[in-house]
Amino acid sequence: MHDLPLLVNIAVALAYALVGGLVARRLGLPTIVGYLVAGMALGPFTPGFHGDEKSIHQLAEFGVILLMFGVGLHFSLRDLWRVRDIAIPGALLQTLATTALTYWIGRQMGLGYAAALVLGIALSVASTVVLLRGLMDTGQLETLHGRVAVGWLVLEDLMTVGILVLLPLLAVSDPTNEADSWTTAAWAVGRAATFVILMLSVGNYLMPFVLGWVVKTRSRELFVLIALTVAAGTALVSYSVFGVSLALGAFLAGVVVGESEFSHQVGADLLPFREAFAVLFFVSVGMLVNPPFLIEHWNQVLIVSVVVIIGKFIITLASGFLFAYPARTILVVAAGLSQIGEFSFIVGQTALTLNIIDKNEYSLILAGALVSISVNPLMFKVPDLAERQLRRWPTIWRALDRHKHQLPPPTKEFSDHVVVVGCGRVGRHIAETLGRLGVPRLVLEVDPARLDKLRELNVPVLYGDAGNSEVLTHAALEHARTLVITLPDDAAALAVVETARQITKNLPIVARASTWEGARHLRKAGATEIIRPELEGGVEIVRRTLLELKLPMREVQRYSDIVRREGLDASERASAEQARVLNDLIGAAKDLEVGWIHIADDSPLAGRTLASSNLRATAGVSVIAIGRQGKLVSNPSPEEVLHVGDRVAVIGTPAEVIAAEALLEPPVQS
Repeated sequence: MHDLPLLVNIAVALAYALVGGLVARRLGLPTIVGYLVAGMALGPFTPGFHGDEKSIHQLAEFGVILLMFGVGLHFSLRDLWRVRDIAIPGALLQTLATTALTYWIGRQMGLGYAAALVLGIALSVASTVVLLRGLMDTGQLETLHGRVAVGWLVLEDLMTVGILVLLPLLAVSDPTNEADSWTTAAWAVGRAATFVILMLSVGNYLMPFVLGWVVKTRSRELFVLIALTVAAGTALVSYSVFGVSLALGAFLAGVVVGESEFSHQVGADLLPFREAFAVLFFVSVGMLVNPPFLIEHWNQVLIVSVVVIIGKFIITLASGFLFAYPARTILVVAAGLSQIGEFSFIVGQTALTLNIIDKNEYSLILAGALVSISVNPLMFKVPDLAERQLRRWPTIWRALDRHKHQLPPPTKEFSDHVVVVGCGRVGRHIAETLGRLGVPRLVLEVDPARLDKLRELNVPVLYGDAGNSEVLTHAALEHARTLVITLPDDAAALAVVETARQITKNLPIVARASTWEGARHLRKAGATEIIRPELEGGVEIVRRTLLELKLPMREVQRYSDIVRREGLDASERASAEQARVLNDLIGAAKDLEVGWIHIADDSPLAGRTLASSNLRATAGVSVIAIGRQGKLVSNPSPEEVLHVGDRVAVIGTPAEVIAAEALLEPPVQS
């Protein structure tokens, strides 16, 4: 295997990441923690197999490109604008205060001015991935608190993108030659500005045109390739021609593509690539951590962790006194931002490449990320505790809890409702039907485009991936009538069923399955009803065929159910005896016919009872129902009187039905 070093490194890195991610999830931690620890295990500072840093680092660069491209793709100025009055000044204040505090601490620890400044910038930026996961898991993403936190983070992301442009200035600045430093800085800013202008003008027209042209080829492979080429190609051009970082180039490419009609499909197609290479990026970051250095300088690691977890929380909370928002909002924002992640890694890695910081200083950033990400799920429990404590000081509470902005009405506790997981074509039909019937429903969806549509239709929605997070715990399953799972992926549906059964044992669960094997697993996990869309088409064909053969409706339904259940349980399959009975019924049904006969004014049977009409003896037919004034009298008694206007259903051979029609509906005399 020595002639395949790149393949070996990829395979080992992914395997380590898989183990680390599984262990992290088992411990209730974000998977990023597992990936970072896996990288530490692969790094040169720990015993065992050592990955090739250069090979994995190059793969990680592609991970950075796809991460930043995805951030740009989903970047929304609209979300930021909705909460601009708190997100913009709050993010600026928190970032500047955290950077200043960390800069001072870094200088006290002996760091150079540039290294201390980079450390401050890195510690001031929170992780988008961790924040969104925390808000989703606590059911707060769609609340006012969640929207403010996301808007706050959007501005932080924007500032970080700007910092990446200016970061090379710290590397080229020379205090002994001020004129040369300013010239170099102006040249760097000018090239970056030129690239931004070209992307937002020429690129805004060129990229959608190229994507549309490829779409016309009707090739999924070519569409994926052009999306990857746009992301990687733009990043390389920005770096090699304009001297701008790969991250900024990829971000702007995502922003431009995000304005096109193809943005959602691009995001969906690149998601697997982004997830895989992002894992390698986090592994590569972990490989740079020097555990012996961190153990030796445990006091510095502790200081950095305290700044991120406690310092940022206090700074963010203090800024809340400046804004007329509920105290709960600023508490949630403070808890969500008390961590650092991927943007901090990118800032630190860029500074490391520019020789602004060394590996040991970068290890401090990574240690702060590792600790803060691990603790962050617990931080979302702090708002409840902090709110109870703050209410003990009414003056402070009133200063912090100001409701200038009208809060949306609190979501009432759902009860006797139907939970629909996934709102594609199938889920949408279910949600709309329940709405027409007035049945309370709650939809769980993770696709932003579908969320917007659901909001337009005023459908209650909870944002989150029910297959991968704790979002189901916020859907009030204990009080629900039914859980409907429309996810096309059997593995995701199985995860939802298993989680639901841990919450409640008796809830009826209707689940969609794509395969027989998936259906069996869902049944074993506790799903009450299993629906296979492909199977339902076959069942409908069977049903209509049996109806055309004039089989009684009850038998049609019975054999349709047998076909539907087939495959889930071998004992449910039609036996040879059942098949023989079905064949006999079909054969007997060939000679039977049902006819509807109208009782007119001049009918000889008007006003007579069924017994006195003696239809069985005179025409050979039997009366099975009478339609009267919009109502149906089924299996009428012999004493039932036939009235003018009645419609009588009779069964017999075709000849017998014709004879009965002649008796009951005599021809009109001309």
